[in-house]
Amino acid sequence: MTTIAIVGSGIAGLHLGLHLRKQDLDVTIYTNRTGEEVANGPVMNSVAHMHVTRAIEEELGINHWVGEDYEYIRHYHYNGWGEDREYFGDFTKPSAVVDYRIMLPKLMQDFEERGGRFVYGTLFREDVDALTDEYDLVVVSAGKGDISAIFPKRPELSPFSAPARKLAVGFWHGVERLEPNGVGVNVVPGVGELLAIPMWSFSGKVMALLFESVPGGPQEVLTDQKYADDPAAYREKTLEILREYYPPMYARINEDEFRLQGEKDILQGAFPPAMRQDFVELPNGKFLLALGDIHMTVDPVQAQGANSAAYSAKVIADAIAEDKVFDRRFMEKVARRRAERLEAATNWINTIIGPPAEQIPELFSAMVHNRELADRFTENFNNPIGQMDLLGSTERVRAAIEATKSTVNA
Repeated sequence: MTTIAIVGSGIAGLHLGLHLRKQDLDVTIYTNRTGEEVANGPVMNSVAHMHVTRAIEEELGINHWVGEDYEYIRHYHYNGWGEDREYFGDFTKPSAVVDYRIMLPKLMQDFEERGGRFVYGTLFREDVDALTDEYDLVVVSAGKGDISAIFPKRPELSPFSAPARKLAVGFWHGVERLEPNGVGVNVVPGVGELLAIPMWSFSGKVMALLFESVPGGPQEVLTDQKYADDPAAYREKTLEILREYYPPMYARINEDEFRLQGEKDILQGAFPPAMRQDFVELPNGKFLLALGDIHMTVDPVQAQGANSAAYSAKVIADAIAEDKVFDRRFMEKVARRRAERLEAATNWINTIIGPPAEQIPELFSAMVHNRELADRFTENFNNPIGQMDLLGSTERVRAAIEATKSTVNA
């Protein structure tokens, strides 16, 4: 019997484990937290699952959150360039946002009910290496410290030596949902971005406000000023930033009801995005295969982390279904099959958060009066390759504008 170990129980590891149980393979997931600990812990992220990911979840029988409480269909934009700044773009199918402290424990339960095993505890580098003596294949999808350094960075896809954005996300009450339900995408040059993400959490409907702050800019205080030190002052600073830089979002705030869901419902920090090698060969001749955040750590501004991880897990599972010889050829096969999409997602995000790219304000300004272009940009959150075909250069943006100018709004 083929035996497989997965290090990490995030969306990448759980998706892969569930795919492999569907193939009736022997799968063990190593993790440092039980489902109960995840549920009782701090907020993990504000991840949206795009409809391509939800289709995978349908295939796996784990799309447990369907309906208007969880789903959205539109992006509402506030564009930081030009005089006319507000527009929207629609998806062809709904995306969904569910608190990972609800989602991951349920998927862990699904995995166990389908015959998967968990081993709980903290692993170090030597522990991960030793797993290759016990299992036919070891996939690493999580880990800090020396584990995170197992896979070398790819310099051409990892241009940041320091964080390009400082991050702060909180789950707030008192923020109006729009009709149809959608994510607010707000961009202010020199300040940063704000994503207003309607999500489902423990108290029901909340709004995840994800502030992506330019280092040194006026918004970075929302990362640097720790909420726990003075919750009231942090709330007031959040309102001040909304009032000054994001008028459409501030108009949706009911100040009497504006509060965090709870003291664990805020996450502040920063990291430099990076893409790492797909696999490494160990002295014993066995390989470790990278998956998820340890393979591709991206800024959350374009919602590609978990969606790329789910895609990558399916690529690995499909490769295992046809080939159970886990040698260098197998590793290279996986790397080739997932490269175009994952590299496109990485390059897209790096274009948005990196040094100013002239095509971005040109594209965003054009979308204000070009619904076809706005819908294409929005739907491409499911298709990073198509997104880079759209915005990868000034020439591409201008070609797209030219091709759609007959549909410009009257």
